[in-house]
Amino acid sequence: MTEPLFICYARCSTCARARAWLDGHGIAYRERDIREDNPNADELAFWHRASGLPIRRFFNTSGQLYRAMRLKDRLPGLSDAEAIELLATDGMLVRRPLLVVPGADGDSPTVLVGFREAQWEQTLVRD
Repeated sequence: MTEPLFICYARCSTCARARAWLDGHGIAYRERDIREDNPNADELAFWHRASGLPIRRFFNTSGQLYRAMRLKDRLPGLSDAEAIELLATDGMLVRRPLLVVPGADGDSPTVLVGFREAQWEQTLVRD
């Protein structure tokens, strides 16, 4: 298995906890700063499909930009494609951390949105 892709923001405390968890479990990963290298629409669409989650789960609903753009009211009226295009405009709109774990033998990746320790443990820790 190739290394998971850890997409984070350096000043995010949740990302720091997730990084410490990965390091503490000896899990190698590639890190990508979401502010410096925002995911593009194709990546987001692929990860959205692979995750099986509703697109609204990819939005950083507690972020200042989300509130300033009044996305709580706008988001329900957007198609998934429109929401993905919007997410691709600014990394601060994207919920973090994102962890993209490559699938085995060409399977779809597992995409974890946000840091839920039990979910990460189930996905990444092998006995």
